[in-house]
Amino acid sequence: MIKKTSRMTGRSIIKGLCLTVAIVGTSLNVWAAEKLPTAKPESVGISTERLARIDDYFQRFVDDNQIAGAVTLVARHGKVVHHSAVGWKYREQNIPMTTDTIFYLASMTKPIVSTALMMLFEEGRFRLDDPISNWIPEYSDHMVLESDPLVLLGGRPRQRFLPEKRPITIRHVLTHTSGLTLNPENAGLTEQDLRWVTNDGEPFATLGEQIARAAMIPGAFHPGDHWQYGSSTDFVAILVEKISGQSIDQFLREQIFEPLGMYDTFYNVPREKVDRVAAVYRPTEDGKSELQRAPEFRESTAYFHGTTGLESTSSDYFRFAQMIANGGELGGVRLLGRMTVDLMISNHTGEKEIYIRGAGYGFGLGFGVLGDPTVSFDTLSPGTYGWGGAFGTLYWADPVEDLIGLMFIQLPGHRPLNIRQRFTNVVTQAVVDSVADQKPTVRGYSISR
Repeated sequence: MIKKTSRMTGRSIIKGLCLTVAIVGTSLNVWAAEKLPTAKPESVGISTERLARIDDYFQRFVDDNQIAGAVTLVARHGKVVHHSAVGWKYREQNIPMTTDTIFYLASMTKPIVSTALMMLFEEGRFRLDDPISNWIPEYSDHMVLESDPLVLLGGRPRQRFLPEKRPITIRHVLTHTSGLTLNPENAGLTEQDLRWVTNDGEPFATLGEQIARAAMIPGAFHPGDHWQYGSSTDFVAILVEKISGQSIDQFLREQIFEPLGMYDTFYNVPREKVDRVAAVYRPTEDGKSELQRAPEFRESTAYFHGTTGLESTSSDYFRFAQMIANGGELGGVRLLGRMTVDLMISNHTGEKEIYIRGAGYGFGLGFGVLGDPTVSFDTLSPGTYGWGGAFGTLYWADPVEDLIGLMFIQLPGHRPLNIRQRFTNVVTQAVVDSVADQKPTVRGYSISR
């Protein structure tokens, strides 16, 4: 069921100690700021009654004090059928969660930054297998750190520096197969080198400065040999800056956020919107949650990660998700071509283990891609893509069902709850239409059976 928003009506419905709020945006220009295209669930093959299970699911975690609150959104065929908030944005101050709450995205920054680089790909600026050293020359003679099992030192294999077998390419950093890291720990560096790559403990002014110095840190493996979650998308961000001549912050704002109407997405949340930012919580030893960080204004910075750093709302992220689901277009604004999107959400990593998402997944150009749902925790169709963030955010899009699911909580260390995995099940169980007389679609395009 679609409930009316507190933003539009100025009223809230209190349920126990928690607030449940939902939003419906209706106007002729449905993609304008703060407006979403909506539909009755049954009109797109979704059960209103079954959708109610989503709020009930998250309310249980709130009631058990395992999370403070959550915002969820479900859309099918481009129409939002569920957009709801439960619990608290800032529990200690009795501030209820609302659907316009701003969340730390953490790694859900990565698909957006990867999209930025692929927009430049469409301009013919590079090939996927071009070396990153064409733009970041410090990596032209990069080394890897290998263990030599034939030589033991103190009972352990000797570590040695070797030239990389192949150059690090743009495809490697988009797919997390680069072996690159900004973490010099256990990298075999001298004390002097460590001081250099860490700026002697002082903050770097920009990510680009840090990445240039980090060329001294050896790769964990030869590029393309393995999949390793880490710093790769920071290099994607710097490639955007080098190729476009803009900071990643400026590029995202001008080329993605403003065209899509994502006016609540920032690296630096402005002071006037800080009251909409959710507090961050952490798990306690007894399985509950406690305050880790209260919402507060932070001075603007020129240091912008590609791996993390963005903050956003569920409405804004839906706009991005629906643009990708539409094959690169939203509301008459086209950021990518359909064939480019196909390339991005295809598996580029073969059988390499994508341990962050678990069995059944491969990885594309900025997105995890589900290949085999029979061995996955997620009840989604083959070809489903998306990603999540360490604070408990999650985004996925099922192209077979033309279904998008978004959930936002703020709880690092949430994994023991399995809250994100079970969210998938609670969403997909609400799909009740028959496909007996329908042709399946991928991103809205009919395909043959």
